Amino acid sequence: MSESVHAVGALPAERSTACPFDPPAELLDARRHGPISRYTHPGGKPGWLITGYEMVRSVLADPRFSSRKELMNVVDFALPPAPPGEFLLMDEPEHSRYRRPLVGRFTVRRMRMLTERIEQITAGCLDVMEETGPPADLVTAFAKPIPTMVICEILGVPYEDRASFQEQIDTFMGGEVGDDELIAAYTATQEYLARLVAAKRAEPTDDILSELTGSELTDEELKGISLILLAAGFDTTANMLSLGTFALLRNPEQFAALRDDPALTDGAVEELLRYLSVAKTFHRTALEDVELGGQTVRAGTTVVLSYNTANRDPDRFADPHALDIRRQAAGHLAFSHGIHQCLGQQLARVEMRVAFRALVDRFPTLRLAVPPTEVVLRPETADIFGVKRLPVTWDAR
Repeated sequence: MSESVHAVGALPAERSTACPFDPPAELLDARRHGPISRYTHPGGKPGWLITGYEMVRSVLADPRFSSRKELMNVVDFALPPAPPGEFLLMDEPEHSRYRRPLVGRFTVRRMRMLTERIEQITAGCLDVMEETGPPADLVTAFAKPIPTMVICEILGVPYEDRASFQEQIDTFMGGEVGDDELIAAYTATQEYLARLVAAKRAEPTDDILSELTGSELTDEELKGISLILLAAGFDTTANMLSLGTFALLRNPEQFAALRDDPALTDGAVEELLRYLSVAKTFHRTALEDVELGGQTVRAGTTVVLSYNTANRDPDRFADPHALDIRRQAAGHLAFSHGIHQCLGQQLARVEMRVAFRALVDRFPTLRLAVPPTEVVLRPETADIFGVKRLPVTWDAR
């Protein structure tokens, strides 16, 4: 094994305040040295950091690398297996057993059928913003309520429970609370989902969770699946909407292009997904010795896959640090790749297309209400990168 391979210090690293949309400098420097670097996990275990697009993509499609939680060799104690239903942390065949019943419920056709309802939800949020008048916090007024209402309606979460549910997910995914508070929020969410599953089994309604109670899945498995869908369906899209708006406002020529040409909406969504990569990193563990970029990843070693640097790889995307909504950004890894590619990616796309289009149409003079450096971002310790508050204003009609 080569001794000259680049080494990276502990992650997460802080981002530059000059351009918070860029990955941390340490990651970009690692990518400049090559697609794979030595890395030491926080628990002291040796590992590898993969920053190049082609190598990240190849590992995601390689069955010699495992997603199983209990195989993650990142701390100095054994991790337990993923709870029933939480299929993101499982391999085949368990992964497909949980994912297969959901695939037909998240097709492009079914998600497009939801477009009218998403348009209604979005219009309602923008109506309140307009009636209240500027300024507004775009996170609480727009970015959070839209995906919250959509995913809760899809799964059948009662309307009156949505605010508290959103708060619990914010707490355990936001990266800013201590272990005790995090565990309390996670436990409260699990307990709520257990009650919800029981209610749907007793009295099914018109939603995905009720449909799934007619399958062979147990209540524990349905609870785990619901947690994955709710957390992913809310948190990632909410942060894409808020951080994406921030990025457009920091690049006013891009905001103007989107505002003036509706035909650019689909491309803008794909470019923002690539440019921001809010789901920053994932882990895989080698099941056998694997050669990557001239290095041997030993069996049992866990690698960190850096999606945000892969999506900024100059070997794959020209001028990768520029936000260009006219770019052909297809092939980005924002939704991962391989068997774990995001199940809800079509839903996320529909929500973003509808929401961004409606926002720029309703508020063509939208702009930041504070200097960019005062916009409060989530810390790098958060699972999903994003904006905590985004004060905006506009010219009232």
